[in-house]
Amino acid sequence: MRPNPAMQPSGPTVSGAAVAYRLYDIGYAIALDRVAALFAAEPSGRSRPERVEGQALQIANPPVTVALGPRAVQVDGAALTAQLSARFFDFGVCSLQLEIPATANLPWDAFVRFGREVDASAELDALFTRELASLRERVAPAVERAGVAPVREEYLVFRVSSLRAPDGSAADPHDTLTSERLAPLLLGEPRALAPAALRDLLHHRFSYFADDLVVLTWENALVLEPTASDRDVEYILEFANAQLLELRVYDAVLDAELPLMYDQVAAARRRTRPLPTRRFQDVLARLQTRVADVTETVERAENALKVTDDVYLARVYGAALELFRATAWRRGIERKLEIFRSTYVMLNGEAQSARSELLEIAVIVLIVAEVLVSFFH
Repeated sequence: MRPNPAMQPSGPTVSGAAVAYRLYDIGYAIALDRVAALFAAEPSGRSRPERVEGQALQIANPPVTVALGPRAVQVDGAALTAQLSARFFDFGVCSLQLEIPATANLPWDAFVRFGREVDASAELDALFTRELASLRERVAPAVERAGVAPVREEYLVFRVSSLRAPDGSAADPHDTLTSERLAPLLLGEPRALAPAALRDLLHHRFSYFADDLVVLTWENALVLEPTASDRDVEYILEFANAQLLELRVYDAVLDAELPLMYDQVAAARRRTRPLPTRRFQDVLARLQTRVADVTETVERAENALKVTDDVYLARVYGAALELFRATAWRRGIERKLEIFRSTYVMLNGEAQSARSELLEIAVIVLIVAEVLVSFFH
């Protein structure tokens, strides 16, 4: 990247990359074994956390990760070679990740500029759209009820592999990467923020070793990890984003279904049928199917990763879900499902009442017929 004349020479230098994520819901479910077979020619595998403390995270059906190779991108006028990969989750999510390397030993201000340019790049959306179309065609045999949901998730991770002081020695991340220094990178705020705002927006900080650091925000994260092969934190953040996407997708589905349900109930009440007990049959079947589908998918997504112990990766995962307000999304879905369930109970009750009335009428008719037959005999 071109040096910024306004950068402070006394600041740290970093080596790292920006990893852009785009997550899409491409179907009701994905058969991961079938996906692995479809990508047998590419480097792929069923990935899970590799750290010892990663055993506290139980993943029933680990996602399939596929390395798709290098892609050329433009960032701030510079031609760079990025690495593209995809990860498929059994609950219907395809996650694309593009790792764009920054120039080695960049001054901090230049790295901030690089990160903001990646975040603002319109070229990435076009690239992800093309790659998603190609991937969907390849994995179509493995996807149940294929279709791309209108909701998607975006996330950007700034991965730092080396943090150096001005004299070239290793810098202490806790003293060097202060909230004031991180705000322009993670929050995109060029102006100085108030201390209270910094505390509220950048208080999700985690460390396991003395030389690593994770800082989470709603849209971005900084991951300082000197070990190049250690990608467990990014894995956990991607998993949390995939679960959040499912919650958002089905919240939107229920939002769209509620007015349709009201219209269908009103139309069913106006419909004339020989047997009034079957007037709501189609509506009840649709309600039952929708509730079952949403409940099953959301439960499958939420139970895809379970925490069994309070260790480092588990704390990062829990903080990510808290930051993404996953619990609030889940409560919203539950409230809407309860409306569907209540409507089902109400309509089923009406159908039962109509059936009881019909039976009463039949009994009365039979009694009258029996009396008439007895009278004429």
